[in-house]
Amino acid sequence: MMCGLLTKGLFNGGIVVKRYLSGILIVASVLIIIIGNMLDRYWSGIAAWGVAIILLVFAAYFTKHIPNDKKKKPKER
Repeated sequence: MMCGLLTKGLFNGGIVVKRYLSGILIVASVLIIIIGNMLDRYWSGIAAWGVAIILLVFAAYFTKHIPNDKKKKPKER
């Protein structure tokens, strides 16, 4: 259910979530790295970095949904 809402871009009464996914995924990757390194178990650090890299790739993908608020000026002749 949640994945369907995220892919459509609507959540919680029409707030567009796709523009915030980059920030959310970056924060999630940082938290996963911190938690993975704090567990101090075999392979937890490597697994945490692997998941973090995947999340950062998705964060880079969703940057295209961040609106560009700069208005283009008309060309002068």
